[in-house]
Amino acid sequence: MPTGRPVTEATGAAWPQGFGRHILERVDSTNAEAFRLAPSLAGPTWIMARRQENGRGRRGRAWIDPVGNFAATLVLQTGSAPADAARLSFVAALAVHDALIRLCGPRLNISLKWPNDVLLNGGKLSGILLESTGAGGQVTALAIGIGINLVSGPDTGAVEPGALRPVSLQGEAGVVLTPDEVLTAVAQGFAHWYRQEQDYGFAPIRSAWLARAARLGETITARTGNAESRGRFDGIDETGALLLTTPRGRVAIPAADIYFDAG
Repeated sequence: MPTGRPVTEATGAAWPQGFGRHILERVDSTNAEAFRLAPSLAGPTWIMARRQENGRGRRGRAWIDPVGNFAATLVLQTGSAPADAARLSFVAALAVHDALIRLCGPRLNISLKWPNDVLLNGGKLSGILLESTGAGGQVTALAIGIGINLVSGPDTGAVEPGALRPVSLQGEAGVVLTPDEVLTAVAQGFAHWYRQEQDYGFAPIRSAWLARAARLGETITARTGNAESRGRFDGIDETGALLLTTPRGRVAIPAADIYFDAG
């Protein structure tokens, strides 16, 4: 459960209009807190914890989150179809990418890995987790959880075989940022790309994401359960599915874990 005095008002000229902000000293999971708060929120709200004790990643994996790293969730009441809500992971990835470039400079070697990771120098810097509640085929509350290794990442022994090495911004680039300044920059980036998605649909999001994509045009491996597909990464389609050209032809893969060849 959360501790500390929450900050709920979005103050300051830099904070994007129309988004709330709720900051906690400690919480079990920012996604869990998002769902606890969702019924009482008047609009989209960012929830950040200075200490997250039980963070989680995709497919039920634990997200290791030392003090000083970034852990935040944006909660939205969308009323959208699940497929439309899922594409907001690309909006979130663009927000993280652009926030770090804005804060650290254009020489930062950062890229996006399908479906929802942000890479620095080829290692995993950030992960994004979408969870939702809903009924009648509609999403009522969507939690977009974002973790960024600002000061340290998990030990390499804690990651599964074949996974990318975990990296931190401080360790890899020598840059020290606070979670508070990252939250503002990410919120700004999300507000920009969310407006693009709302006004023009997924097309500009898809184009911008592909311009930042890691290993585009290279051979990669996609695994879903016991099934494995290997082929050239040719982009994403209008639904956000991975496009892979294999010996059997081009396939669209809506969900999978992606593995890169060494080097």
